[in-house]
Amino acid sequence: MNTPRRRQLLLATPALALASPAVAQGPSARPIRLIIPWAPGGTTDILGRIVAEPLGQALGQAVVVENRTGASGNIGSDVVAKAAPDGQTLLFGSMSTHAMNHALMRTMPFDGLTDFTPLAMLGFAVNTMVIHPSVPAQTVPEFIAYARANPEKVAYASAGPGSTNHLCAALFESMTGIKMVHVPYRGGQPAVTDTVAGQTQLLFSAATQTMPHVEGGRLRLIGVTEAARWSRQPTVPTVGEAVPGYEMAVWYGAFGPKGMDPALHQRLNTELNRVLALPAIKDRLGGMGVEMAPESAAAFGQRVAADATKWGALIQRLGIEAS
Repeated sequence: MNTPRRRQLLLATPALALASPAVAQGPSARPIRLIIPWAPGGTTDILGRIVAEPLGQALGQAVVVENRTGASGNIGSDVVAKAAPDGQTLLFGSMSTHAMNHALMRTMPFDGLTDFTPLAMLGFAVNTMVIHPSVPAQTVPEFIAYARANPEKVAYASAGPGSTNHLCAALFESMTGIKMVHVPYRGGQPAVTDTVAGQTQLLFSAATQTMPHVEGGRLRLIGVTEAARWSRQPTVPTVGEAVPGYEMAVWYGAFGPKGMDPALHQRLNTELNRVLALPAIKDRLGGMGVEMAPESAAAFGQRVAADATKWGALIQRLGIEAS
């Protein structure tokens, strides 16, 4: 072998060693299936479509988004749970599919903790607490005082029993001792519509749904449910500032099937975090109310397990079942 050729092979060896054979390299590799267990147009779907192309470029493969909907995210998630752990089938899931459904549903086709490999945190959808302008309150403490003085006179909307809207309000009731009326809808949009119309007075929902109405004066934003204030609305307090310990952080995450090779596992975490840190992607997602929160795969797995315990206990204690 001539010296230049030998030098090229030696230089290539470290890079080849880092690339797991489970994720093939080069344009001829078959596409990776990125399963989205929700309908097109939702936050998870938007995340998948924004991330797919740059992730594919990083991995040397096309990443094809595939929506597999139904059963509150269980159908699509189950596809990944039962796939080969070779990196060819990935999932963009959510807190509900991995930390709530097990408590909401009597039967599950998979275990959200043991049947998956947590790969990376994708981000948090900023979750807002909004009230109709007819409610005489400007802050969370004022709202609590009003609701306490008017038991079961305040109605809150949700996308249905067991939805994050419902759980946010149920936790709020539990921690403040107030009593409100739950009005479940068949989806998030009608819940927003009736709160704007004043049919219900309170809604916990993603900023992507509420902020246009807040900016138009049709809803009043009094808090966000995360542990820290929203960077784009820093004057708005967290609910936890008035109700110590209150937190609902609605996260989205990437998962693979259980049993993935550790090197592949680490590589996917690294590339996903790198893609999410790209300025164009960070700005685009931030503009729609999704905040990045890069974590190691191990830290993300710990978050999933902790939230499964937290929300499972609350769901069972309140006797909530999915509709």
